[in-house]
Amino acid sequence: MSKLHTKEVEELFDAILSLKTKEECYRFFGDACTIKEVLEIAQRLKAAKMLRQGVNYAEITKDTGMSTATISRVNRCLEYGDGGYSMILDRLEKKESKK
Repeated sequence: MSKLHTKEVEELFDAILSLKTKEECYRFFGDACTIKEVLEIAQRLKAAKMLRQGVNYAEITKDTGMSTATISRVNRCLEYGDGGYSMILDRLEKKESKK
């Protein structure tokens, strides 16, 4: 069993899934996380998107300020992870194409 699969994490994910609007997300994550933590997660998602588009590490670092070590970790997750980034990016692309 993954270290991530705990009762507390299950409750956290249930709480996140109960959020209905972006405003609710801002309110919850504003209370639960530091601004830096939320921005770091957002930057990792941006890096994943850029990596999928074929952007190189140097350009991603220049655009985001992220270290190449963090970008490498995101890339490993894209290639060998649980598919979370790909799932989210596919959904965002599908949503964007409907606009």
